[in-house]
Order: sequence, then C-alpha cells, then structure tokens
Amino acid sequence: FCSHILQVMLVLILHSWKRKMRGWGIDECPFLNYETSSMKMNEKIKIGVSSCLLGEKVRWNGEHKQSLFVRDVLGKYFEYISSCPEMEIGMGVPRETVALYGALESPKMVGKKSQIDWTEKMKRYSKEQIKLLAEQDLSGYIFKSKSPSCGIGRIPVYSEDEPGKARHGSGMFASEFMKAFPLMPVVDEGRLHDQRIKENFIIKVFSFYRLKKSLLRKNARLGTLVKFHTQHKFLILAHSRKHYQSLGRIVAEAKKSPWSKVLENYIYLFMESFVYKTTNKKNTDVLLHMMGFFKKLIPPEDKKDILNAIEDYRKEILPLIVPVTLIRHYVKKYDVTYLQDQVYLNSHPKELMLRNHV
Repeated sequence: FCSHILQVMLVLILHSWKRKMRGWGIDECPFLNYETSSMKMNEKIKIGVSSCLLGEKVRWNGEHKQSLFVRDVLGKYFEYISSCPEMEIGMGVPRETVALYGALESPKMVGKKSQIDWTEKMKRYSKEQIKLLAEQDLSGYIFKSKSPSCGIGRIPVYSEDEPGKARHGSGMFASEFMKAFPLMPVVDEGRLHDQRIKENFIIKVFSFYRLKKSLLRKNARLGTLVKFHTQHKFLILAHSRKHYQSLGRIVAEAKKSPWSKVLENYIYLFMESFVYKTTNKKNTDVLLHMMGFFKKLIPPEDKKDILNAIEDYRKEILPLIVPVTLIRHYVKKYDVTYLQDQVYLNSHPKELMLRNHV
C-alpha cells in the first residue's frame, strides 16, 4: 500500500513539473516522452552477450534465459556478438551440469555426475574466442549470471579435499575474458536489475565507445584529447573527484611526456573512474557547478525553481532527469557554449530512462 502511494505521489510530482516546464517553454520532458533520442547513433555498438540471454535454447536443460531488457531494449542500440562456451566446446543440449573445483585462480571444470573433465577444452576455447572477439571491437559484455563458464562473480569453486566447502570466483571463460580486456565494461544480467549498476554499466559502455572513436583513432593528437576531456569533465566529476583532478593534470601536462604514455595513462584512469558509482551528493555538486555558468543570466524566479529542483533531487523526492532537463533548457536558451557539448547532459539515449528513478 505504501509503495502504491509513493508511486502515485511521484506521478503527481512529475506531471506538476511537466506543466511548470511547459510554462517556461520547455516542450521536451524526457521522463514522460520518449519519442526522440538525446544521442544520435549512426551505428550500433558491438557488445558481447551470452547466447541464452537472447532467447537461444542452449542451456543445460534445453531452455533459454531470455532477458527482454537485453534483447529488446538494449538491442535497439547494441549489436550483439553472442556465444555459449559450454555449447561450443561440445557439451551439447541438453547436457550434464558442470561445476568448478580446485584452486580459485585456476579451477577445473568437471561434470557433476560423470566427473568428465572439460578444463582443457574450455581453456582452449577461451583463448581462441578471445582472439576472435578482439577483432570485433567490442565495447562491453553482458554475461549470464551463476554460470560456471560465464558468471563474473560469486561462482562457487569447490574444494577437492573438503567436500561441500567452496570459495567464490568467476566462471572460466568470463575470468579469461576480463583478464584479456581489463578496461572493458562487463556485467551479468542479474545485476542489471539494480538501477544504479544498470545505469553505471550502460553509461560506461557509451563512454568506452566514444573514447575508442575519439582517442584510439590513428590521427588522434593532443587537441583531440583536450576536446574529449573537456566534453567529459562533468561526467567524470559525477563519478570521482579524485579521477577528475588526476585526468585534468594528465591533460595539462601532456606535452611533458611521450604521447603514447599520455594516452595510456588517460584511458586507464578515465575507465577506472566508472568504478565509482554516482550518488545524489555527487550529482548535486555537478548540477550546482553547472548552474554557475548561467546563474547570472536567468531571472531570479527561474533560478529559484532550478535550485528547488536540485534540492528535491538531493532529498530523493525528484529523479535526476528533472534538474538535468531544466539545465539543458537554459544552456540552449542562453547559448552557454561550454556546457552545450557536456556529455553529462546527454550521456545516453533518453529512451533508456536511466535517470528517471528516485
């Protein structure tokens, strides 16, 4: 009952803000209207995915684990490169279930009943598949959770000496993939049910894609880096002030070091910044910082309304999209050049509704 009341209250608040924003001449209201995308995509982003999540019947029991969010929602923006390691090493469908045994760092994959050892086949497959995937220019991977081949965490590795005792690690293929591509955004479909993890993964994928398109081009130079960093400043700040400061120093002192070293350090720290998830406090700091660029341009009443929206977001009364939309409106209205290209204001297609939750 309480949950229903909160939902009703949120809808009323959102409609109230929609009327107010239209009164200011803001027609776009992303949390209620998804007709257009805030991010123009000329091509889909290549993402690796476990085949069963797309509805392929490759599970041990001959079934699938289709995720409609992965297939239908993210599929509008992602081009999937799918695989099922257990199928592709010849286990077949249906098949005996397998489990991991032995050392956490180098476990064995063994059939639970037959005790058939699949370890070497899985190792060879992982090595060959990773080589193939390296040619696909992936920007992320969505793995099947709880899988001894594809799980990225909390997969039991049973002791060979003490029956029933287990430690927890990653599936064999997922583990080798993450070692080969340490900067690659990865997630399992189970974690996509957590709003903040989902938001962080998707924004990380789009950011990694932009990074590759910009900084990993053959003709990328210092000017390319400066432009990229300038556009991503507030997005970085929303995740980690420490990385924001460190990346700023790398750009400022870029001429003092070899270009390859500058690029390597910047890319590593940029992707590492997304390890730290955004919070209401961090986003509030970013929003107030952005306001400083145009607060003297807008009427006092409008300024008060924006500050109230930011405060309501900080108190978890309104979703982040409300103050973000207001700021985007005034950035456009007053032609605030520095903020017009800030990725923070358009970090992902708005149809994904990542900032629409309280």
